[in-house]
Amino acid sequence: MDVNAAVAAAAAIAGVLTGVIAVLAFRWSEREQKRPTRTSLHTDPVLPPGVDTVLSVLRSSAVVLDEADAVVKASSAAYALGLVRGGKMSVEPMLQMARDTRRDGEIRQVELDLPRRGTGRGEALAVSARVAPLGSRLVLLLVEDLTEARRIEAVRRDFVANVSHELKTPVGALSLLSEAVMGASDDPEAVERFAGRMQIEATRLTNLVQELIDLSRVQNDDPLEDAEPVRIDELVAEAIDRCRHQAGAKQITMASGGTAELRIWGNRGQLAAALGNLVENAVNYSPARTRVGIAARRVTAPGGDLIEIAVTDQGIGISDKDKERIFERFYRVDPARSRATGGTGLGLAIVKHVAASHSGEVTVWSSEGQGSTFTLRLPEAGAARDRSTRQTTSGLDEETGRTDGTTTVSSPYESFPAPEVLP
Repeated sequence: MDVNAAVAAAAAIAGVLTGVIAVLAFRWSEREQKRPTRTSLHTDPVLPPGVDTVLSVLRSSAVVLDEADAVVKASSAAYALGLVRGGKMSVEPMLQMARDTRRDGEIRQVELDLPRRGTGRGEALAVSARVAPLGSRLVLLLVEDLTEARRIEAVRRDFVANVSHELKTPVGALSLLSEAVMGASDDPEAVERFAGRMQIEATRLTNLVQELIDLSRVQNDDPLEDAEPVRIDELVAEAIDRCRHQAGAKQITMASGGTAELRIWGNRGQLAAALGNLVENAVNYSPARTRVGIAARRVTAPGGDLIEIAVTDQGIGISDKDKERIFERFYRVDPARSRATGGTGLGLAIVKHVAASHSGEVTVWSSEGQGSTFTLRLPEAGAARDRSTRQTTSGLDEETGRTDGTTTVSSPYESFPAPEVLP
């Protein structure tokens, strides 16, 4: 009896101890689950609803930072600009802006120049950065690339300055000559001489204004809206007729040749102006009793046959350093000769824009003292129509995919050698 009672007492004690241990283990488990772990302390913040979708459609580069300056979200453009590297913001001024905004909640904006990645030439990217709080823990950084806008603004300023300078010269000359005429009213020979000079300056001013209008038109208009098949023979004859007087005064022989019955597709007025400018330049920069040749031929190309129109002179030639800039607006190889011939420095710029707008190009071969050859390459009429149709349906020229940012475009086609151009 005593033995049974002892066994029962021992079993009861063991049961109580087991229950106590189970309760303690359960409470310890709950406490461990509630205790923050190292992983939970560094869990990435969740973007507010809809923010991810909005950031994905923004044109600006977007970066979202958490309270530890870690990148929570970054667009592909942000990586391309080098704003984010290794999960961290790599631009210290922007990072400091984000910290200041996180501290006081104020929106900040600044423009910065960032080194361009991978060029090794010291070029800078101009960007505008805007920082704003995003909720209570996150900061949003939006960065817009202003490099192209800065470049266009610089081109515009240079253009305005050059136009002002070019207009000032003939206007000032007209003012002085008019005073001279008034002072020489009793000298018929002097009046006649000054009036002749006034007529020259007025013609120069008229030509400058007209070429400014032409340049603006070819830059802004779509030449293929009024496109038509244009005969090369007619363009060449028109260009020769335009320069016949100047060539006759210098006893320059005008010769044409090449393949007959060629046609290109485009705006006839713009194409005539471009070829006319090339022929006029060749005459103006050639010595007396030389030859200027215009020749056309068809060349085979992967995207369709091209028409090459080459204008060759036996003039003073162009140096290598000048060849890189001759298609710039108002750039002159020989300013003194340009003043003597009434040149405005816009003719070759117009040629470049006409060629580019017709999906073509213009190139130059030249050697100092041996003359120059300017070559227009334009799609033949059938190929150009097919290309125009593809542009209309797809919105992109698959053959060229090009912009107007350079003077010449590298081409797989052999250039027109100068000695073979003269008929």
